[in-house]
Amino acid sequence: MRTTSLVYRRLKRAAVPTAFIMLVCYFMYHAVQGENGLFALREFDARADVLRAEAEKLSAERQKLSARVALLRPDNLDPDMLDEQARKTLGFIHPDEVVILSPDRLLETR
Repeated sequence: MRTTSLVYRRLKRAAVPTAFIMLVCYFMYHAVQGENGLFALREFDARADVLRAEAEKLSAERQKLSARVALLRPDNLDPDMLDEQARKTLGFIHPDEVVILSPDRLLETR
């Protein structure tokens, strides 16, 4: 009876520190592996870098298109740009021109 009482007392004394250690381990695990943990943060950073690069690429493309659109504005009409767009839309060529079709350009027109 005395040994069981001694074991019971030791277990009772160890219960609170054990629960505290388990609680700390739980929070540490989720701080590293959790939905908003360190590994998720690395993935978010990598995804942000990819999206930032894509945004820069789209911004450059937008600026290029804005420059082309600016050439077609009525107050600043570029005759060469107007001719190019009209021929592209209508499919006309001059009799003395040679047209070379590439597979990439054929896919763009469809």
